[in-house]
Amino acid sequence: MPHIVLLSGSPSASSRSVSLLEYARQKLAEEKLETTLFSVRDFPPADLILGKYDSPAFDALKQAIAGASGLIVSTPIYKASYSGSLKTVLDILPQSALRGKTVLPIATGGSPAHLLAIDYALKPVLSVLGATDLLQGVYIVDNQLALGENGQPVFHDELRDRFNNALSQLAASVNARSANRK
Repeated sequence: MPHIVLLSGSPSASSRSVSLLEYARQKLAEEKLETTLFSVRDFPPADLILGKYDSPAFDALKQAIAGASGLIVSTPIYKASYSGSLKTVLDILPQSALRGKTVLPIATGGSPAHLLAIDYALKPVLSVLGATDLLQGVYIVDNQLALGENGQPVFHDELRDRFNNALSQLAASVNARSANRK
């Protein structure tokens, strides 16, 4: 069964990035896809800041990505780019960690002014890591998404459709690659 790694780049305990990944986890389960969720908060700050590539704290993430068919990266946009903590996690990964995987980038930001951050900031790094099946991505403005009392995302209708379509594209790509390997 295909496996998808979900990676949150938000340093906040309660965030839209994590909320979107939890929602994606539920939707992908409906497609019979297994998922594993990681957050930048899962790793020791000193290992991230000092770039301790050989830290055992990163082993589970590296192994999960190596065995995955796909990856969803969700990050807030700060000062026109993805989070610095996400950059440090991506720097820890082996150079070809995303080769042969379908990757869906997701970003949230305060305004449409940073809409292109996925294309000019995040996608190049994902490409350098070997991602060749890099989906369009979903950029979400804060007023399109709220967090409900239980932390579940409350979507603007257009966003729900756009996000669900992106998840469907990811599932279709991952399933097609899996079928071709058989």
